[in-house]
Amino acid sequence: MAKTLEEISSGAKILGDGKIQISGIEHDSRKITAGNLFVCMEGAHVDGHNFINQAVKNGAVAILTTHENIQPPEGISALIVKDMSQLTEIVPKFYDYPAKSMRVIGVTGTNGKTTTTYMIREILIRAGYKVGLIGTIQMMIGEKIFPVHNTTPNVIDLQKTFADMRAANCDFVVMEVSSHALAENRIAGIDFNVAVFTNLTQDHLDFHKTMENYCATKAKLFALAKDAVVVNVDDAAGAVMLENSRCKKITYSIENQSDLRAENVDVRANGMSLVVSEKGIGNSDFSTNHSPLITTHLTTHVTGIFNVYNVLAAVGTARAINISNDTVKAALEAFKSVSGRFERVYAEVPFTVIVDYAHTPDGVKNVIETARQIAKNKIITVFGCGGDRDNTKRPIMGRLAAELSDIVIATSDNPRSEDPDKILREIEVGIKEKIGNKIYECIPDRRAAIFRAVEIAKAGDIILILGKGHENYQILKDKTIHFDDKEVAQEAIGGLING
Repeated sequence: MAKTLEEISSGAKILGDGKIQISGIEHDSRKITAGNLFVCMEGAHVDGHNFINQAVKNGAVAILTTHENIQPPEGISALIVKDMSQLTEIVPKFYDYPAKSMRVIGVTGTNGKTTTTYMIREILIRAGYKVGLIGTIQMMIGEKIFPVHNTTPNVIDLQKTFADMRAANCDFVVMEVSSHALAENRIAGIDFNVAVFTNLTQDHLDFHKTMENYCATKAKLFALAKDAVVVNVDDAAGAVMLENSRCKKITYSIENQSDLRAENVDVRANGMSLVVSEKGIGNSDFSTNHSPLITTHLTTHVTGIFNVYNVLAAVGTARAINISNDTVKAALEAFKSVSGRFERVYAEVPFTVIVDYAHTPDGVKNVIETARQIAKNKIITVFGCGGDRDNTKRPIMGRLAAELSDIVIATSDNPRSEDPDKILREIEVGIKEKIGNKIYECIPDRRAAIFRAVEIAKAGDIILILGKGHENYQILKDKTIHFDDKEVAQEAIGGLING
């Protein structure tokens, strides 16, 4: 694939040869190969302009920049853009709008995106389709797995990913769509066939400032959907998503009236059972295309009320793209779990250890309440809050952990540039409001905190290690280290058994 600089310029000013052939677009000088256009990104800590010479050495033939007075190296052309938002026109054009070759399902919401996307992927594969997946944990093209760095990649990486999926003949792409990606229009050039809304709870207020802004940003996805939207109407923000939609609406719920409603829910330690009733009610047009009442009995390996909502979202998506009921049932009943999502650490001990990605107040509440339904004794909650992120949720998470748990161990998450002790003090404010006579400890070292939880656990207890889930690293002030909650828990249990 190659185009001239002129062909992809979208009206931007060109210095040098506009006829130069561009073989690819990259923003990382280390990834540049012969014929590439190097995008000089300016971040908080790194300025791409400092790596122009390295990019040229690796084969770049042109650079893209916002600097009008730049003097590119000899023989190198430059594309001068007003701001980097022009990449949302340039990059999809270079790749010939690859998303148009596939059907795209976008899932957004504060919690539940990852599990929901994996459930949808399972259903699509069961139906015989080749599926691409883009999410928090990893990217997948068919069965091939690739690492990711953001829930939704930047527009350069995302369009290249779609081009790779097109080349691999994917039929569908299922992707998590973050609010940051919507605000920054990273999803430019993508036609979404189906948009799915899970829920909206406090998160990312360091970026969005208010919940109203956060909600309005999420709603942008639903204005883009062409074929159908699938919306949780037990969440008040669901109404906003529906208002912004201009296509078929499929609603789901446990409490309120909707097209898909979960009934007879039975949550157990090793899974759950439920009945999905499909009724033509509410403000959707779902009933016009389906019989007025269908009931599907499901027995799943996943558990918890939050997973009931994820199941409903997946069923609604399957209905939107006309996948048979038998296929949906078989896929969801075979579905196991997602790494770091209410994931049990298996070991020969009389207590249970569960690792979960919960890092918002609502996520913490949901996980502890689910654990309470299956606990035979006490719940020990180990959690922290990320640094350089919304600090208003820290005391809220502390209150919830203290109120809903029997023992609380507050610790570090990814402190980043912040002082871990400062973060703990802010969490502790909330803990003290609700802890009463129960036990709590503040242990800044996450490894020591996990070891402490294992040390004090008794038969029938459940240890919840929250916040990092699938992550196998910890971001500190001056470095990033390897850290996997599951590995550390297994090490602590091993020491207990062999001790």
